[in-house]
Amino acid sequence: MPITVIIAVTIIMISHCHTVSLVAGPAAQAEALKEENDSLRCQLDAYRNEVELLKQEQGKAAPQRSEEDNTRQQQLSFLQQALQGMQKQLLKIREELKQREADLEKSSEDKQQLESQVQGLKDRVQTLLSTHSLALETSERDDRGSEESTNQANEAAASAVVSCSQEKESVPEKGPPSPVRSEREALLVGIISTFLHVHPFGASIEYICSYLQRLDTKISTAEVEALLGRLPCTFRQELTGVGASLEKRWKFCGFEGIKTA
Repeated sequence: MPITVIIAVTIIMISHCHTVSLVAGPAAQAEALKEENDSLRCQLDAYRNEVELLKQEQGKAAPQRSEEDNTRQQQLSFLQQALQGMQKQLLKIREELKQREADLEKSSEDKQQLESQVQGLKDRVQTLLSTHSLALETSERDDRGSEESTNQANEAAASAVVSCSQEKESVPEKGPPSPVRSEREALLVGIISTFLHVHPFGASIEYICSYLQRLDTKISTAEVEALLGRLPCTFRQELTGVGASLEKRWKFCGFEGIKTA
């Protein structure tokens, strides 16, 4: 019950009691005063209870408003923080976009440079291949010409080698042993010298024997290699190449060896 209503009711009851006490006698007045006292006590208790209730309601309402204000304040603060975070993220994305655009432009320039370098390398490789093919054709043509000239120069000696292939080696004369033990070996020395003369860079023992075996199939590699080894002033063996391509080649050195023989 509101305080104003309680106060109004109390005033009305007090007025009524005073009116009754004025009309009635002393006993009635005492009884009326007693009732009035009890009524006032009850009204005072009710007033006190109402005041306590009002205080409690006000105390409850204040925390509720305070909690709502705190919640709203927290929500507002959270929204502000989220907005600031989004703004920072947006700035970061813009910076990354600018960096990516710069990188893309640089990559395009690098790609163009690489393409030009690759094209230059292709042109150089094509030029080298053309040069190598031309040199190879020239070398093959020179080799064919050399073999033809060698064949022409040794046609006369070929028949002699064939006729002498079945002869026994002649008995050496007394005196210092000669490195050339027979006429057949002398013919071989002449043919090999002519062959190596047109091959100034030398030839392997297999290449030499393959040429000699066209004239006489009975000629062996060991026989030819032993003959060349006994004539160090006429033939010299050299190593050419590197690593796995290392190769032994025989060269004709008679023009230098005649000075020291």
